[in-house]
Amino acid sequence: MSSYRTALAEVLARAVAPCAEVTGTEGRFPRGAVTALGATGLLGLTVSTEFGGAGLGLPEAAEVVARTARVCPATAAVLRSHYAAVAVIDSHGSPWVRGEIAAGRHLAGLALAEDDTGEQGAEAQLLMPRCTAVRSGGVVALRARKRGVVAAGEADSYVWSSRPLGVRDGLTLWGVPAHAPDLFVPARPDAAGPPGSATSTVLADPVLIPADARLGPDGGGDDIVLRTILPWLLELGAAAAAGTPRLAAADSLARS
Repeated sequence: MSSYRTALAEVLARAVAPCAEVTGTEGRFPRGAVTALGATGLLGLTVSTEFGGAGLGLPEAAEVVARTARVCPATAAVLRSHYAAVAVIDSHGSPWVRGEIAAGRHLAGLALAEDDTGEQGAEAQLLMPRCTAVRSGGVVALRARKRGVVAAGEADSYVWSSRPLGVRDGLTLWGVPAHAPDLFVPARPDAAGPPGSATSTVLADPVLIPADARLGPDGGGDDIVLRTILPWLLELGAAAAAGTPRLAAADSLARS
């Protein structure tokens, strides 16, 4: 990709802006916008060049999210979740998935928070999974109710958290394919998230995945959440808020 800024400007004008109003008013997932972002290399913006990505980092991802938020908040929310998930996948995921993301054929998401974590802060919610993980041979059964999942039922895979398999403390992260049997997304999306972002609950009762779908060490997911996922989510969230005209205007008034 010769210039991600040039590619982004073209996609925003050609694919994101035309469907932004329908996305916001009808709550329709911006599939055309996501497909166009993939075709121009922007879904693979932060994937290592070794796998065909642009090899860029958080500052560039934040710029993409901020500029997209000015046009379509839902698409920006999808990109925020995707880039935070890719930050994990590019370090711990399979070469095939990284190549698919780089090629623009794979949208990733995060499935971390759960319904029974109460009114605690975001950090505590992400570090306290109730999801159980039980291994039988080369298969792991995950059972949970994940809430606030952006692009639920639309992403190709989720970075998913569970209790550890074989250690006492910490949490474990998995790459869960969205097409896995017994993964269920209710028809009605959650109230949270911009309209059209397909923010919803995802149920696993249970979902069976290969044991080698683990992302990082067993019990080491809390370190990945703290060092990678949370910083990306916070930075990209701030970028999205600054880029959304209504929120940016409110912030400007608050500072005046």
